[in-house]
Amino acid sequence: MIAIVDYRAGNLTSVARALDYLEQPHLISNDPAVLDKATHVIFPGVGAAGDAMHHLRETSLDAWLKEWVRGGKPLLGICLGMQVIFESSEEDNAVCLGIAPGQVRRFSNDLRQGDQLLKIPHMGWNHVTFQRHHPVFRNLPEDAEFYFVHSYYPAPADNRWIIGLTDYGNSFCSAIAHKNLVAVQFHPEKSGKPGLQILSNFCCWSGGNA
Repeated sequence: MIAIVDYRAGNLTSVARALDYLEQPHLISNDPAVLDKATHVIFPGVGAAGDAMHHLRETSLDAWLKEWVRGGKPLLGICLGMQVIFESSEEDNAVCLGIAPGQVRRFSNDLRQGDQLLKIPHMGWNHVTFQRHHPVFRNLPEDAEFYFVHSYYPAPADNRWIIGLTDYGNSFCSAIAHKNLVAVQFHPEKSGKPGLQILSNFCCWSGGNA
């Protein structure tokens, strides 16, 4: 059973629809006792880091997520769900979960591609260059693109966590992988067949790197 964490950060329905399409049994809950019954957890989210952390602490999901990861069970963070995994965010000067080392930074207002001033938020389709093989990112087309909507990006303190890089004015970390944790800045549930492949891979993943 796949559990989707509900912490009032939206985007739950589109993830659930993707799992419906993949015929993967799932539930949506903010109750740690219910979430504990799952084999895999998806931690999605859109919105602001400060509000997200407030709701996570209010429901004790902050402690539960840390314990889930420590227990070695698979977890997939998506967008805001990736960002609050880190230690802190420049958005709202939020103190985050601290599961991954590093912080989340805002794109510069002067972000450029050559002479062209780029728009913030970064919105639309972009490529991810994967740095090594991983079961969750298996069988993706070389030219696959994924859907992004964000003004902030993760900056891991340990480069060994980085598995995907994307160029938008500069190169930023768009995917991380460490033991039983994977997380992506893009939205696999809105990224067509390549995104569905990632979700399918995750649902079959035991939490190792082989």
